[in-house]
Amino acid sequence: MTRPVIGLSTYVEPARWGAWEVPAALLHEWYVDAVREGGGRAVLLPPDSTDADVLDRLDGLILIGGADVGPANYGAEPHPTVDAPRVERDAGELLLCRAAMERDMPLLGICRGMQVMAVAHGGSLIQDLPDAGFGLVHRERPGTFTEHLVTLAQGSRIAGIYGAEQIHTNSSHHQGVADPGTLSATGWTDDGLVEVLEAPEARFAVGVQWHPEHPDRRIAEMPLFRALIAAASA
Repeated sequence: MTRPVIGLSTYVEPARWGAWEVPAALLHEWYVDAVREGGGRAVLLPPDSTDADVLDRLDGLILIGGADVGPANYGAEPHPTVDAPRVERDAGELLLCRAAMERDMPLLGICRGMQVMAVAHGGSLIQDLPDAGFGLVHRERPGTFTEHLVTLAQGSRIAGIYGAEQIHTNSSHHQGVADPGTLSATGWTDDGLVEVLEAPEARFAVGVQWHPEHPDRRIAEMPLFRALIAAASA
């Protein structure tokens, strides 16, 4: 049986291996492993804002985590804590997100990827959660994870995937969704931050603010990857 092909967006960041230290299009192998374990075939999609024709060759799309989405994409001035803009990555992922939704292609957004989904659908972001007064620690420092509970809306797709209305998740982000645009919020932390976005009318379009690809979360999070890949197989 042919595995569905799942495209994953990538970072473009300085990287070092062997004799090389150069800018590279890359991502954590965690994502690739999660797609493979879920029954899919992962392919990497470096930033490209020319067109979205690559979607013709894919069965599903994952927008991965990473640096902050540039505030210019939702008409805001940058907060002092915002990362330097990844202009080409922002443009390429927004293009892919909108095109995937137009095609009703199964789509999963992870952390930054969920925020891209919100911006692509006319929403906006909270640029710094501590400054905005959110009480939970959503990230102690870059590269670390905290844990908290997320409450899922009764009857939502995400609650059906996990078979629960409250789950433990990991967290590593200093921004969040202020306005989901035309998407529906279906998960929240105790301090009121949006943790899940869905397009209920879509075949599969879900964004989560946590990191289900992390190896420590693999068993608990496989239902999410399997749900994406099942939709991509249909």
